[in-house]
Amino acid sequence: MRSRPTPRVLVAIAVSGLLLGAAGCTSSGPDTSRPTLAKATAKTVTVADASDAAARSVRVSKALFASAPGAIVATAGDADAISDAAKAAASAHVPVLLTAKNEQDTKGGAAVARELDRLGADWYQAEGDVSLDTDVDERKAPEGGDAPESTRASRQATVVVADASADAAAVATAKAAGARVVTMPRGVTDPAAAPDVVTALHERAKHPTVLVGAAFDALQDPEWTVRAAEAGFQLRNGGQRPFDGHRYVALYGAPGSPALGVLGEQGPEATVRRAEQVAKPYRAESDELVTPAMEVIATVAAGDAGADGDYSTELPVSTLEPYVDAAHDADMPVIIDLQPGRSDFLSQAKKYESLLQKPGVWLALDPEWRLTKDQVPLQQIGSVSASEVNEVSSWLAALVRKEGLPPKALVLHQFRLSMIQDRSALETHPELDMLVHVDGQGSQPDKQATWKALHQGAPEGLHWGWKNFYDEDTPMLTPGQTMSEVSPTPSLVTYQ
Repeated sequence: MRSRPTPRVLVAIAVSGLLLGAAGCTSSGPDTSRPTLAKATAKTVTVADASDAAARSVRVSKALFASAPGAIVATAGDADAISDAAKAAASAHVPVLLTAKNEQDTKGGAAVARELDRLGADWYQAEGDVSLDTDVDERKAPEGGDAPESTRASRQATVVVADASADAAAVATAKAAGARVVTMPRGVTDPAAAPDVVTALHERAKHPTVLVGAAFDALQDPEWTVRAAEAGFQLRNGGQRPFDGHRYVALYGAPGSPALGVLGEQGPEATVRRAEQVAKPYRAESDELVTPAMEVIATVAAGDAGADGDYSTELPVSTLEPYVDAAHDADMPVIIDLQPGRSDFLSQAKKYESLLQKPGVWLALDPEWRLTKDQVPLQQIGSVSASEVNEVSSWLAALVRKEGLPPKALVLHQFRLSMIQDRSALETHPELDMLVHVDGQGSQPDKQATWKALHQGAPEGLHWGWKNFYDEDTPMLTPGQTMSEVSPTPSLVTYQ
């Protein structure tokens, strides 16, 4: 399940508003008496995501230094030499450049030679077995070289490294430039899912960022990811990505309507307290952090057509705001649920744009109640086309991007295959985590059969949710049973 490719504008930048690369040199030539950070006119993001460390080392040097009197050169893969190079670079305040590990591959050496020329370097110090074809003199770096100009400003920049051991040269270059280095947690490839990275980017908002590592090649939109992190919002248990390392237990229902779910049995503050209590037993059963949540029905499928003839009652934003505010104060997400009747999902979603502009407010589509012009709620089970879902996901992703918001969850309710037509055509967006919420009710064998049937042939990349019904399930699963008997373990469990 892939979205249309997102264009990646990877601009050559540098640290703390001082990056430019080769273009930073004037016609009279660079001053090679001391290193200088590269200059830039605007906040930008550089991604050094080449498959080999040698290319990444050169990319980082270009991002962080406009010029330098010299550089330390080692061979990729020679850990001891790179370690020695890092120490020398720290003393001389110059970059570390790597040649290719494969002696038959001359590209790495040629790239280093070009970078030395761009830097205006007079010398390079070789660590280990280095073969380099260049006119620059090989000699030992002078002791205690001058620090880069504008060092104070450079410390405001952030260099995010996917794997510090794989990119020790890039880390050394960043430290020599005075940048702050933050390393991604092991196994995590999305900065939005790394709490320490989000914090660091927030603290250095409006300053340049450099992402270093082959793992970042899969990052669909680095510019937006960094911009969203800079806003500083994080989920209760850290990070911004809804279902990456997080599990939610939610109360479901409509304000003031107990018959539609337990959320409607009490007011906003009491709902917060009840959600905390319902989620609490899951913490001992879950291998991921558990957060309470609310799923609030914003448009309720109705038995009569109503004044607009769409068989759906749209609750005013003012009715939902107290729940959104109470959830925000309690640091828990709210999912706005749509039951459109004969209307369409996008038209209804736009009615709640002011709420969806808030971080931590997500969206759910319930195709059971998406009806054609000759259908009536409770007489037929509705359905939605993948193209209509894609219209909503594209609109929601654009809203996230426009407002600089963190990623949102898009929940799709389903208990029959026919409810989401042509499911393989669903599009994904880097701004959204998509979850299929299996909300059938009844006996546990029937619910498990539905769960397994919906997983078969499902697009890759989906997250999954499960619903427990207090009255309709026979019997309703306990928290321990929900975590152990439902496989794969759901990322979202709701109670109705």
